[in-house]
Amino acid sequence: MSKRDFYEVLGLQRGASPEEIKKAYRQKAKALHPDSNSDNPDAESQFKEVNEAYDTLKDDQKRAAYDRFGHAAFEGGMGGMGAGARGQGDFASAFSDVFEDLFGDFMGQRGGAAGGRRAQRGSDLRYNLRVTLEEAFTGSQKTINVPASVACSSCNGSGAEGGAEPVTCPTCSGMGKVRAQQGFFTVERTCPTCSGMGQIVKNPCKACGGAGRVEKERALSVNIPPGVETGTRIRLAGEGEAGMRGGPTGDLYIFIEVRDHGLFQRDGVNLYCRVPVGMSAAALGGDIEVPTIDGGRSRVKIPAGSQTGRQMRLRGKGMPALRGGGVGDMMIELAVETPVNLTTRQRELLREFDELSEDNNPESSSFFSKVKGFWDSMKS
Repeated sequence: MSKRDFYEVLGLQRGASPEEIKKAYRQKAKALHPDSNSDNPDAESQFKEVNEAYDTLKDDQKRAAYDRFGHAAFEGGMGGMGAGARGQGDFASAFSDVFEDLFGDFMGQRGGAAGGRRAQRGSDLRYNLRVTLEEAFTGSQKTINVPASVACSSCNGSGAEGGAEPVTCPTCSGMGKVRAQQGFFTVERTCPTCSGMGQIVKNPCKACGGAGRVEKERALSVNIPPGVETGTRIRLAGEGEAGMRGGPTGDLYIFIEVRDHGLFQRDGVNLYCRVPVGMSAAALGGDIEVPTIDGGRSRVKIPAGSQTGRQMRLRGKGMPALRGGGVGDMMIELAVETPVNLTTRQRELLREFDELSEDNNPESSSFFSKVKGFWDSMKS
């Protein structure tokens, strides 16, 4: 059976550009891959046919010969490569080209990978910092101790004794990766000699062991802006781990956690303060003093007949919004307190008061009226 035209195999017209050839091959290779076509007995042969076509048309010299002589250009007598000699190596090369094109950007290993691997950026660091509610209100300056990798002073971060320059890795020729052929596929792995760096240090620095960095604890000053809350993230650029062999330094991210407060509960920019008041004060009304987050105090008027849960608002006495945007309010929530440890005289007065207060408890009267109606309906 005669071979199909390579342009026809890829679904192309003669004169197609290299980009069109590569695009067509990618589509055909994905559609006909044997792993995805287990129910198609012809998938493997069609897959090989597509790869043979691409291997010829992607190469300018092979393509020129094919355009002039057709399949005969690669058969005995034409000075070309016989069909049997093409085999798996050319397929692996063809597929490897497209594999790099598809996944090279994602893995960071395209063409000039060796140059990019010589110096690696340091890792970002995270530091959890707890602050008080008062510090979150006013803002503060904190000094923290951060253990991190810093550039080695002995080799100036190069990793080589005396600051000498690293040399190209002989195993991977500076690519940072090595290839091994497995059947139809060419598999790329990180170079075991240079660990993907593309370079090696012949005479490693004794202080850092060739890494170009050492572990050290640093003291850093952190500015906590007013209005921070739990989950706020502060970025300190260039304060993370030092890069490998002179690479750029990572960043330090500080995550804020605001401690619980004994008096105030926070909800965004608003504060809540639960204030207990005596039964007589709630009944008669009056003034009370309440604390504010700035360390001051404010007088609040309690209306006569106040019940537990009643709220009063102090405008502008809450938390500042982060990076400007105003100040929240403070909500005072009353908790009417029942007296305990009564004296004999106090008990007598309360009994007397209770006898005279039939119409002074509207909520109780309404509730028990509903209860009576409920019981009556159940009986009927």
